[in-house]
Amino acid sequence: MLGNIASFLSSGQNVAFFICALLAIGGAIFMLSFTKVVHMLTALALTFISLAGLYVVLEAEFVAVVQILIYAGAISILMIFGIMMTKHQGEEQMPKRPWHNGLLLIGAAALFGVIFFAIQNTELPSGTFQSAEDNTLEIGKLLFSAHVIPFELMSVLLTVAFIGAIIVAKREED
Repeated sequence: MLGNIASFLSSGQNVAFFICALLAIGGAIFMLSFTKVVHMLTALALTFISLAGLYVVLEAEFVAVVQILIYAGAISILMIFGIMMTKHQGEEQMPKRPWHNGLLLIGAAALFGVIFFAIQNTELPSGTFQSAEDNTLEIGKLLFSAHVIPFELMSVLLTVAFIGAIIVAKREED
């Protein structure tokens, strides 16, 4: 058992993956546990950034940058504007069931045990993964050659949705 842990920690890539995975899981747990919306949003941003770190470790740099730009940046700012523009009551809810957290801890530990047992008993095929020389270049080639029609349809769909949101906002203003 200790030999497996030592061989796991021997690679910096494994350590970085483990740290990013723990931060992503921790951010998700904090996001579900916090009661204030701004704190929940901060924990969600931590989860998004940790996922981008996982993508970097997995050599998917383009997806990592998109993750940071779209989710950690744009979605988080959009949620902050949504919070700022809506009215909130400042009342805190008291926990209704004090034993709820204990059951959650037992359930999480049981789920961790089942997943750990499944991972330890799984036979994974060995081999090396040969990634492309430049992932971003390959994604660009595929996006603008083989998948150009879906790409353009998505841009038209997003433009129509944006115009529809403006029209709905104008109607509510009048």
